[in-house]
Amino acid sequence: MGSVRLKRMKPRTAFPAIAVTAVCVVLAPLTGCGSDTAGRKPSPSGGGASASGVPRAPTESRAPVSGKGAKDPDDINGDGFTDLVVPVSVGDDPDDPGGDQRVAVVYGSAKGLDPATRTVYGRQDLGLPASPQSRAGADSVTKEALVTADLDGDGFPDFVTSVAGEDATDDTSGGQITASRTVPYVTWGGPAGPGTKSGAKSEATEVRLPQSVTKLGVQSVVRGDFDGDGHHDLAALAYNQSSLVLLYGPFTRAGAPTRTDTGLPWQEGDLVADDIDPSGTPRATSLLLHGLSDGEQSGNILYSARRGTPLAGKGKELRLGNAHAFGDFDGDGQRDVAIGDDRSRNDEPGSDTEAPEVNGSLAVYPGSGGAPVTHRLPEVPKKLSTYYGPGGFAAADPDGDGRDGVLVATYEGATLIDGDRRTAVLRQGPAKADGKKTPAKWRHARHAGAADFDGDGKDELVLNWASGTVFGLYGENPTHWWITDGTTSRDRASFATTGFGAETS
Repeated sequence: MGSVRLKRMKPRTAFPAIAVTAVCVVLAPLTGCGSDTAGRKPSPSGGGASASGVPRAPTESRAPVSGKGAKDPDDINGDGFTDLVVPVSVGDDPDDPGGDQRVAVVYGSAKGLDPATRTVYGRQDLGLPASPQSRAGADSVTKEALVTADLDGDGFPDFVTSVAGEDATDDTSGGQITASRTVPYVTWGGPAGPGTKSGAKSEATEVRLPQSVTKLGVQSVVRGDFDGDGHHDLAALAYNQSSLVLLYGPFTRAGAPTRTDTGLPWQEGDLVADDIDPSGTPRATSLLLHGLSDGEQSGNILYSARRGTPLAGKGKELRLGNAHAFGDFDGDGQRDVAIGDDRSRNDEPGSDTEAPEVNGSLAVYPGSGGAPVTHRLPEVPKKLSTYYGPGGFAAADPDGDGRDGVLVATYEGATLIDGDRRTAVLRQGPAKADGKKTPAKWRHARHAGAADFDGDGKDELVLNWASGTVFGLYGENPTHWWITDGTTSRDRASFATTGFGAETS
């Protein structure tokens, strides 16, 4: 899911969920919380908010139940409820870019997400080979390198993790390119969690790529159902700059897709895919290619998907914008895409402005093919703006009416734009954490997406926060999480990941 960037940028919204091993973690309590008063409801796990309203680490740890399988690519244990993956920093300094990272799954239930029911994964748990390019520890694995999809169609999502290997050179595309060979590996899912068979761990399987891209591999791996046949597919960009690569499912347990397609052109940037329907209803998912950005708002090409037809054609050029979200924003039953200004800017002299039609706006492109509808974004409070912006967009339907709103990051939290209605969704971290004062402009939480974790047909919103410069500027390495009760000030759950990586299996 990574791509080349000219400067460090914040991660965009989208949070695939993740799965479970038999890891049971004893958590350390969160320390250093301030004296804020937020009035949150506790989570059902006994974790939830502290007396000061700040999320704290759960005091319990339970293994999830084994389900019978599902069609939702984010329901890792197959019990019929969507799960959430969160990044976990192992060590005392989450701002350390070379620090160990894990991924943890917090499981959904009829009562919503339960932070006491969770599992933590490292590289060894997923059966991944060592990466000579990793600056972190041998067991480190990052959320950014991982997507979930049920590639073999057995009802249990698999983990697909991009692993950077030794440097290689490729000159097949007309120029010599040297890069770390990066290949997706599949850790196969099942009722006992990914990477297990009869209770025993197994090695991950290397995905078989087309011959034209095997030398250097691929980057920016995303999941989807690009022909709408109900089987989960993968898309990626070839590292040798030869093409956009489509791998159509189902996949064999040897890592081979049913068919591959390298007919779409390569362009430097990132891939963003529409969501697979969690109900399992086959739906063709469109694919967006977002051009390389050095802070300025960059271009987008939309490859529209149709059921029964592979992605093809030149694609449609959309407006400039670094924030994206797929959803049904007009309620007509068709999938739309929102593109807009994420407020990041190029910090070179004379390059820190955007054109009037781009600055402070978003456009919704209807799935019906009509003209885009433009909305103004919330105003930026004075003295709060940075070159990196507050974050991106996400689709959310917290009232369950079938029409999504666009959840927009702001410098004070998030705002849900749903037709003509605008609702602010705000949470704050403590004024002081880890013995250090938190700058006022960095206390607001950022949104990380939305999903229906309790199966009631209404989305909960996910917000996160961490102290320190890395989160303040880029939104990276979050440690505190809120799962909201719609757009209200109440929380269905809240927790801190402090201590999640304290023990491994």
